[in-house]
Amino acid sequence: MIQLPDINEARRRISDVIVNTPLVRSTGLSRESGVEVFLKMEHRQKTGSFKLRGATNAISQLTEAEKISGVVTASTGNHGRAVSYAATAAKVRATICVSNLVHENKIAEIRRLGADLRIIGNSYDEAEQEAERLAEHDRMVMIHASDDPRIIAGQGTIGLELLEALPNVATVLVAVGSGGLSAGVGLAISSLRPSARILGVSMDRGAAMKASLEAGHPVEVEELPSLADALCGGIGLQNKLTFKACQSLLDDVILVSEEEIAAGIRYAYDHEHEVVEGAGAVGISALLAGKVTALKGPVAIIISGGNINMALHRRVMAGDHTIFQQVG
Repeated sequence: MIQLPDINEARRRISDVIVNTPLVRSTGLSRESGVEVFLKMEHRQKTGSFKLRGATNAISQLTEAEKISGVVTASTGNHGRAVSYAATAAKVRATICVSNLVHENKIAEIRRLGADLRIIGNSYDEAEQEAERLAEHDRMVMIHASDDPRIIAGQGTIGLELLEALPNVATVLVAVGSGGLSAGVGLAISSLRPSARILGVSMDRGAAMKASLEAGHPVEVEELPSLADALCGGIGLQNKLTFKACQSLLDDVILVSEEEIAAGIRYAYDHEHEVVEGAGAVGISALLAGKVTALKGPVAIIISGGNINMALHRRVMAGDHTIFQQVG
C-alpha cells in the first residue's frame, strides 16, 4: 500500500496542473446539522471532478517507452475524461473504454479531448475487460480507475489540501465507488489527523465496496443505473489495494437512496448555487437524511464531481419522479 510520502510526492508532481480547490463553509448545512460544515469544491477541478489528480499523477510517471505505447483505461466517465485530458497534455495516445450506461455528456467530453473511445457492453466490468484485452493485445499501459498506487496517491492530495484549510476537521464524508478517492483521502487524513472519522458514502443500489466490506472480500454486484452513476461498477475480484485500504481506513460506509441523492443535488443548487452530479452530492445527501450518526464537527464533505447531464439536472430540480422509474 502507498504511504503518506507517496501522496506528498504526487502533490509536487501534479501541482502545476490541478487546481487547489476551495473549502467553503456551508451556512445552510451548518445550521441544519448543528455543527460547522465545509464543502471541498472538487467539482470545480479542470475536468469537473477529482479524477484529474490521479490521472495526471499516473501519466506523469510513464517512461518514454510507455508513452509511445499509449495508455488504456475503463471508466464510468470522469476518469476517462481526466485520462484524456492528461494524456493529450503529455502527447500520449489514450483509449477509453466505457459501457452503454455512461451518459452522453461524459462521452462527448472524452471525444472532444481527443481520446479513442470504445463503447462496450452494459456495465463497467465489461468495459474494463475490454480495456484489459487491449492492454495485452496492443501492449498499451493499463491505468486502472482506482486500484493503482499512482491513482490513489493523486486522489490523496485532496486530503492534504483539506487538512491545511481545516486542520481540526472531525468528520470527513467522501464518496465511495471503487475506492480510489476514499483510499487516498483516508490515508492522508488518518496519517495526519488520526482522531478524525472518515465516512464513505455510496448509493444504496449496487454499492460494490459496501457489499465487499460486508463480505470481508471483494465481491461482484449487479450494476444498476443510478443518479450517482460515477460510483457504479465493481471493485474487481482481484482488487489489490483499495479494498484493504477502505477496510482499514473507513469508519463506515453510508448508503443513500436515489430520492436522497436527488435531494442532495437540489440542495447544492438551491442553497449553495452549485451544479453537482449525483456522486458529488452523496455526502450532502447523507447529512440531510440524518444518516451520519454521532455527528461531530467540523465536518468536511468532498464534492467529488459536477459532470451531470444538464437535461437530467433540470429534471431533478423540477422534482420529476419519472427519473426514479428509469433508474429503479
